[in-house]
Amino acid sequence: MTDDSRVTQWTDEQHRLHTPAASKNQRTIFQTSVAYHPTVDIRGDVAVIYGINDSVKSRVESWRTQAYQVHLMTGVAWGDYHRYLNGDWDGKKHLDEAQTDIGGNPILHGVDVPYMCPGPDYGRFLAEGVLEACAAGVSAVHLEEPEFWARGGYSPAFQREWELHYDESWEAPHSSVDARWRANKLMYFLYRRALQQVFDAVQAWNANHAANVKCYVPTHSLINYAAWRIVSPESSLALLKGSDGFVAQVWTGTAREPNYYRGLLKERTFETAFLEYGIMQNLVRSTSRTIWYLADPVEDKPTYSWSDYRANYQSTLVASLLAPEVANYEITPWPERVFGYPGKEGQTGGAHIPDDYAQELQQVFNALKDMKQCTMDCIGADFPALGVAMSDSLMFQRGGPHESDDKMGHIFGLSMPFVKQGIPIQPMQLENFSLDGYLDKVSVLLMSYEGQKPLSPEVHLSLRAWVESGGILIFVDDDRDPFNLIREWWNIGSNRFTTPRHHLFGLLGADCGEHGFRGHPVGKGTLTYLRYSPSDLANTHNGSARLIEEVVKSLPDITWQPAGYLGLRRGPYIAIAGLDETEAPGITLEGSFVDLFDAKLLVKRRVQIFPGARHLLIDLSRMTSDVVACAGQLSDEKCDSLSWTGCVRGAEGTPGVLMLRLPWIAYSATVDDEKVQIQVDPEMGLVWLRFDNIARPQSIRVHSCGHTCGSDEEAERLGYVTVFREDAEP
Repeated sequence: MTDDSRVTQWTDEQHRLHTPAASKNQRTIFQTSVAYHPTVDIRGDVAVIYGINDSVKSRVESWRTQAYQVHLMTGVAWGDYHRYLNGDWDGKKHLDEAQTDIGGNPILHGVDVPYMCPGPDYGRFLAEGVLEACAAGVSAVHLEEPEFWARGGYSPAFQREWELHYDESWEAPHSSVDARWRANKLMYFLYRRALQQVFDAVQAWNANHAANVKCYVPTHSLINYAAWRIVSPESSLALLKGSDGFVAQVWTGTAREPNYYRGLLKERTFETAFLEYGIMQNLVRSTSRTIWYLADPVEDKPTYSWSDYRANYQSTLVASLLAPEVANYEITPWPERVFGYPGKEGQTGGAHIPDDYAQELQQVFNALKDMKQCTMDCIGADFPALGVAMSDSLMFQRGGPHESDDKMGHIFGLSMPFVKQGIPIQPMQLENFSLDGYLDKVSVLLMSYEGQKPLSPEVHLSLRAWVESGGILIFVDDDRDPFNLIREWWNIGSNRFTTPRHHLFGLLGADCGEHGFRGHPVGKGTLTYLRYSPSDLANTHNGSARLIEEVVKSLPDITWQPAGYLGLRRGPYIAIAGLDETEAPGITLEGSFVDLFDAKLLVKRRVQIFPGARHLLIDLSRMTSDVVACAGQLSDEKCDSLSWTGCVRGAEGTPGVLMLRLPWIAYSATVDDEKVQIQVDPEMGLVWLRFDNIARPQSIRVHSCGHTCGSDEEAERLGYVTVFREDAEP
């Protein structure tokens, strides 16, 4: 427990009264390694305490007493696990379970903490620590980042696991494409096994204690792990017994990884994040598992400016809001590095977060609790529902020899051209194709086996059924991938197929030869084969145009126009991004809007979506709540003909703001009985209050002047007006 005198201890009744009903939904979470402190009181629904050590119980209690629900997160691949390594846990040394590179060097996280090659006892060791957290009263555990570096398949422990798993002598992963595939596939299996051990232990705990502790896995996207040459169990975890879901760890650090489009290598944070979030969402689609989307207001590297952090945060946040099926968010990892914490320096060499950014973040955090809306409308190009297939095996062709394209052109060559035209292409998890209804979300599917391979023939049976029912499959591949020759199901036993594509085309009754074709009928659907390398499409200037032209030719009776923007309307909210590197036109939104990325919260009549623009807008014509925006957590709201009352609580030392729309003209306002200045727009019934946030509920009262909303002229006659819209200054 912190001994800061500003921490207010509440009774159970006070907690009940001041805990908004929405918090019980656990829509917003954040992870933190520290005990509660007023400067990090950002009022997410759940505080996820990081790390298992002697302070777990006190940290859990410190957050719980401040009306937070509490989860626990611990690293799976690395952590303070010296008891296990040195033999203090079970009397056996496990030093040889450190991931080891070709030179015999352990792969470290930091100075002396190795990434683990999880042996048969490692999962049991992790489970023991997790159960300690269960005993401390957390309602869920997050097993973070099960990661095996592709360069790490050389330790004695890994060689033993190889011999047990494959019943043959270990081969150095770099010795052949077959050895690389089998090494990475084994890495995938080892962390799935370790996590299943933890899931089983938690399920046993639940049964013995009449509890319902959930298990989640925070993990990077498949796209990022493959790009960074890391292997993780990804989709194989979704259907494991005891697995309840994921946190999609997509943020500036992953999304700013450069890629090629039209032959140009550069950062494309918004577009890459859109694809990363997309594959994470399709990882759980049709599985009933929960997922939270993470966005980070800063990032792991402390050398960037606050303006850089802010711009990239807005790009990733907007991208995260474009998945209509997801309405749960990790609002920040490590609020202590964003807002400051005693004894911890801030980002950018100790510079404190700018006030307007601190306010903006809390406006957004509060709005993220309201993203589950009944109406969802895509804003972009009118194009048939388009998907692109991605397999976990993307990770198995990384690390050499003959690894897949260095900048993941086999993925971005098929997907980026459509994102850049305002088409919300959906990455589809190949391993999930056999789930009921999984492919129903798309009518056109792009697919390649360059850089990835199907892990079983069953996905081809599901593809055939989908095409026969009317799906349009467009296969793009030149069959030159050396990994076509690995020992796998398509060329062992009774199968004698040169490539997995040949097996698929055989099922579809198509020519398996070397020539492309268009519109081969398969039941009610069609198959088109484009004999191109997707990587070549990414790496050449005209590749994207060539792909789009071929795809459009494969679609019967299509008329469409590209869009220079991509967005989603969620009830009264509009998340939208303007696209660059496109000749497609932008758009101008007209109406009455408030941008949550604007600390002034001006009312805008026109919002021009130009290249690079990022907005999270509130459409006042669709907002039914009295509360338009709030930089903090709001509770106990009441409104009658004479006044509006409520309570606001936010991170200590940050600017607070409350924007209301009321049926009458506001005359005055108080915060904790102290009068504060207000701005009003009498015609629209808007009122703005600004104050300093405090880590306790501040009582706010807004008084009516006795007149209903009217014209500006009438309000000026009454002497109440400070118009606050368009480009007016507060």
